[in-house]
Order: sequence, then C-alpha cells, then structure tokens
Amino acid sequence: MILLVVSIIVFVINIPFGYWRVSEKNYSLNWFLSIHIPIPFVVILRIYSNIGFALYTYPILVFSFFAGQFFGKYIYKFRAKKSLPISKCICVDLFG
Repeated sequence: MILLVVSIIVFVINIPFGYWRVSEKNYSLNWFLSIHIPIPFVVILRIYSNIGFALYTYPILVFSFFAGQFFGKYIYKFRAKKSLPISKCICVDLFG
C-alpha cells in the first residue's frame, strides 16, 4: 500500500517537470535539469516512507517517474493544440 502511495506522489511530482522539459531544447541544461531535479525527491520519499531500495520497487517507481514526465508532456501538447496560453510553468498556465 505504501508503495502505491509513493508511486502516485512520484507521478504527481514529475508532471510539472515533464511540462517544463517539453518546452526546452533537447539535451540543453534546462532539459537535463527538468529530468534530474525530481530524483532527490524520489530518494527522500523512499527513505522516509520506509520502502527502502528493494529491487522490486525500482520498476514501479521508474514507471511512475516517466509516466509523470510523459503526462506533463501530454498536457503541454494538448494546450498547444487548443491554442491556450503556454509558458514553461504548468502552475502559471493552469492557475495564472
């Protein structure tokens, strides 16, 4: 049960970073940062949730990580397709 909650949190954390990533040039510094900044948060979640670093947790959390990234990308592309205002920040676009 804890693994499911942590994987949902990892998914949600990665949505804004995926949104940011798609607006950056591939392999630029910001693109690199948008992928790697969430990693310490995932490690902290692993430690404080006591799921540890067991081998069976890796596929689930890696899937959640990339699913969040791709969902953020999907939101960006959807907003672009509908000609809605787009910036590099999902919070500004959705709530601003």
